[in-house]
Amino acid sequence: MASISRLPAPIQESYDWQARGACNDTDPETFFSPESERGPRRRKREAAAKARCAVCPVVAECLDHALTVREPYGVWGGLNATEREHVLAGRRTG
Repeated sequence: MASISRLPAPIQESYDWQARGACNDTDPETFFSPESERGPRRRKREAAAKARCAVCPVVAECLDHALTVREPYGVWGGLNATEREHVLAGRRTG
C-alpha cells in the first residue's frame, strides 16, 4: 500500500498534472494487472500501458509522483512496480 504520508497536500494544483495525462481516456486495467496475470499476457498489457506513457505530456510528473509515494502497483510514468523499485534502490546506493 502506498504511504499517504508522502502524498502532496490536498491542493488542486498538486494534482493538476493528472488531468493532462494520456491515460485519462484509457481503461485503467491497462495500467494495473489482475493478481493472477503472468508471462506474455502481463508483458503485452504493460507494453500497451508504456506506449501510452511514451506519448504522455506529464510522464515526468507521473513518475515523480510514483517514486515519491512509492506506488506499489501498476505502470506509472512508464515504469512498472519492479522497475520503479530498481530506480529507488539505485537512489539509495548512489
